[in-house]
Amino acid sequence: MSRSLSVAAGPYTPPVPARTLTVVSADGAPLHVEVHGPEDAPAVVLSHGWTCSTAFWAAQIQELATSHRLIAYDQRGHGRSPASPACTTDALADDLEAVLAQTLAPGEKALVVGHSMGGMTVMAAAARPRFREHAAAVLLCSTGSSRLVAESLVVPLRAGRARTWITGRILGSRAPLGPVTPLAMRILKYGTMGAASTRHMVEACARIVHACPRAVRHAWAGVLAALDLDHGVRQLQVPTAVVHGASDRLTPPVHARALAAALPHCVGLTELPGVGHMTPIEAPGQVTARIRELVTTYVTGTATGSRSIPVQDIKEGA
Repeated sequence: MSRSLSVAAGPYTPPVPARTLTVVSADGAPLHVEVHGPEDAPAVVLSHGWTCSTAFWAAQIQELATSHRLIAYDQRGHGRSPASPACTTDALADDLEAVLAQTLAPGEKALVVGHSMGGMTVMAAAARPRFREHAAAVLLCSTGSSRLVAESLVVPLRAGRARTWITGRILGSRAPLGPVTPLAMRILKYGTMGAASTRHMVEACARIVHACPRAVRHAWAGVLAALDLDHGVRQLQVPTAVVHGASDRLTPPVHARALAAALPHCVGLTELPGVGHMTPIEAPGQVTARIRELVTTYVTGTATGSRSIPVQDIKEGA
């Protein structure tokens, strides 16, 4: 994704990284990686979702880069990472392992944050040696492990074959998204964001999503439609927090609750009222605060009187 296609000012403007590098995955696929913040600061690895890019994390990077080392990468085919014929959850896991291995020192621990497909990437990598070497804790935002199309509420019909078929056709469409117009923003807001999301939030999301090549969007939609990573959830042995928007139509709250119930070490399920699927953009303060808390508790170990949060809905004002 070109910076010229992103918003030009405000909290969702992509910051200039301290350095960039190209990480090579197991099959030779090159991945664009950005590093923000001091090299000696605690590390946070950011894995974005379907049709997004490193620009999706702009608000978190702007807020945290003075005290954290933020490592954000473009999933294959997204942003500045070239498309690859390998579109599988194994490839996503390979990519995350490669990023961890090539940006962190041996044995160095980090908080790994995944939004949507980025969270699925974490689940796919949960049993991998490099992931277990480097992940101190995980934050899963607006994601699910299976039945994504069947549970989606994007199409306002009763659950069943018809809704699943129509939803799959919409999400997997090859149609170009075109320019970011007021109509395009209204459609994107309906499908992916809460009613209270502001115009500048919607525009930031639209510019990111519309920059994703349609062939890439279509290819990964097929992977998500067939997703089954329930086994990966059970392999996530590190402390894992879950954040979701109560108004999420793409991955409704049923997914977050299923994750919290299945995770071996869930340290909190946070529900954000009025927020949709794009939690890091719609609720930047809450997501950033959760990142800070998890880093302090599990990466640096400097939290005073820190404790795990009971697995229950923690409702925060959006």
